[in-house]
Amino acid sequence: MDTHLRQTPYSDHGDLDTSGLPRDPGELAGLVRNVIIHRGEGELFGYSVPEARLHHDAESRYVTEILRILRERGDAPLTEERAPRERFVGTCRDFSLLLCSLLRATGTPARLRCGFATYFVDGFHEDHWVTEYRTPRGRWRLADAQVHQGYDVPFDPMDVPRDRFLVAGKAWRACREGRADPMDFGLSGVDRLRGLWFVWGNVVRDLAAVNGVELLPWDGWGPQFLGRAPLSEQELAAADAVGSQDLARPYEDPRLTVPAEITSYTPYLGDRTVTLAGR
Repeated sequence: MDTHLRQTPYSDHGDLDTSGLPRDPGELAGLVRNVIIHRGEGELFGYSVPEARLHHDAESRYVTEILRILRERGDAPLTEERAPRERFVGTCRDFSLLLCSLLRATGTPARLRCGFATYFVDGFHEDHWVTEYRTPRGRWRLADAQVHQGYDVPFDPMDVPRDRFLVAGKAWRACREGRADPMDFGLSGVDRLRGLWFVWGNVVRDLAAVNGVELLPWDGWGPQFLGRAPLSEQELAAADAVGSQDLARPYEDPRLTVPAEITSYTPYLGDRTVTLAGR
């Protein structure tokens, strides 16, 4: 079986009946957009997101949890557009993970990618997640299921140009080679959440996602993931090795492999220790 057709503990959809789902990747992305609302975009939909949902929904690291929350908020099938109050309140990672799950379930090889988008803030590389899927001709495309008609982007969200979304390894190489300023990478508007350490963290998360460990954006296992400790020469060298298309080999490096127990540096709920499923 194709590795990228196989569900992970994170993308596994449980008992969801997928027989009625469309097979077209674009239609599946539209479905995802109709059941998830980004927690920063309530106003765009005329919806005031309840604080509890703002804080808790995006901590759902598994698709089964996303689907459970959706069922609790309405009994409409997944193929039916929901009112904002009935949607899951998530982040870019949740749009991407659910799309990845549905693509795999309907026969399209897919994987999560963590990196930086240039189409949200001019001149800045915003922390972001997308889904990468393989076409019948074997080409890998980047799909951004979060991008809806309210975004003014000059490209097809189902085929995001590689220079508009930089996978983390590409961003890392640009910074290390002096072709980009690390301070232009991270979260815009939050000066303390940007820099080479932030890019390094996304390298680790992207590598993990390609290898079936689809973390939350704020997962880590040490102060270097928060910029509170300098990156060691060994950590810098390990990230430098993430450059080939075969992203399984560098993942074997213990400096980059995700441990069974990590720390989720949750934005709203505080740091908490998590034991990951399947580790």
